[in-house]
Amino acid sequence: MLSNNKLILNIILAFSFLSLTIAYFIQYVLGHEPCNLCLIERIPYLASLILISLIFIINKFEKLIAGIVLLFFIFGSLVSFYHVGIEQGFFSESLVCDLDSAKGNMSKEDLLKQLQNKTPVSCKDVSFRFLGLSLATINTIISILISGIMIRVIKNYGKN
Repeated sequence: MLSNNKLILNIILAFSFLSLTIAYFIQYVLGHEPCNLCLIERIPYLASLILISLIFIINKFEKLIAGIVLLFFIFGSLVSFYHVGIEQGFFSESLVCDLDSAKGNMSKEDLLKQLQNKTPVSCKDVSFRFLGLSLATINTIISILISGIMIRVIKNYGKN
């Protein structure tokens, strides 16, 4: 079972790399600016790159590190689901969606600078779709699937 876990972890590692590459391609090559929630939704993929690589490097604490990866993808599932809810109008945008407006008392110079900069992308606006689905919707599905896979990986560590 242990070698099966290594294979699954390698696939998740490669998929995380591919997912981040696609996200940066959509952002920098295709020119679709991400909202703040989109940026937060990248965290589990970055964390899995680091943590799964750590499993292969140190060969210790595999079950613990896999558990942390699971928590990151559960977090990603929740954030993505919330994002989809905002896109569909079920939830209103939160402070996370507009971090620039949360600065409190701004001087007139700061306000002028903010007005000159690009306005932040709204979390409810879908600027890119794949197969008719928003990236937040796709990420919700993927994060839930990876969470389920990580639960299986963790259970497999208990078997010999």
